[in-house]
Amino acid sequence: MSRAGAPARRRFTGAIAGLGTTGGTRVVVGHWHRSPFGAGAAGAFTDVMVERPDGHRVLLAPTQEVADYVTGVYTFDEARVVDVVVTTPPVRPGAEWVVDAGPLSVRLVLGGRTPLGLLLRCVPGPLAAAPAFAAAVDPVARVVLRGVRTRGSAGGGRREWYGARDVRAVVAARATWDGEDLGALAPVEPPVRFGFGSSPPAPSLVRVVSTVEDARPG
Repeated sequence: MSRAGAPARRRFTGAIAGLGTTGGTRVVVGHWHRSPFGAGAAGAFTDVMVERPDGHRVLLAPTQEVADYVTGVYTFDEARVVDVVVTTPPVRPGAEWVVDAGPLSVRLVLGGRTPLGLLLRCVPGPLAAAPAFAAAVDPVARVVLRGVRTRGSAGGGRREWYGARDVRAVVAARATWDGEDLGALAPVEPPVRFGFGSSPPAPSLVRVVSTVEDARPG
């Protein structure tokens, strides 16, 4: 809840999976189990951002409400409202996450916690989720994880902070678009261009708290 006269802040708690394919398509899945939108009291939903080899950026959203909000924060060439069906077993090595969203189907297999994930697990949860902490570690993230930002300007005059809680490697994946195989698992290169930062270059699943602040009054 924001102070009187202060910009409203919306918090999204969940995980972001980012991966590339040898065919050149890059995929970023946002699986949010708590948000201001989505189904149920917790506002759970999943959205998928896809950048095709030619640079065409597509949002696959489960509802028009989610599509309208996400396209106001990030930049796309196309937005589609589609059925998004996700299977997410407990996060552990060997677990397979399955995402079916309109033309896209993704099966990804998780590996172990990365060295960065081990470091993040040492940070207390409330501190890791705080925008001030995300702002403080942003310069480090830019150097250590090429293309990654933990704070920046979003669309419509908004500001956003990413508080990472854990990182798991994605060790295998298969993705198709309209039934066409997109190729083997590859790094997220070149970086995706949906917002002020990309997902990590190495395919990964990041537990994260995203805080989005509306434009300042006036």
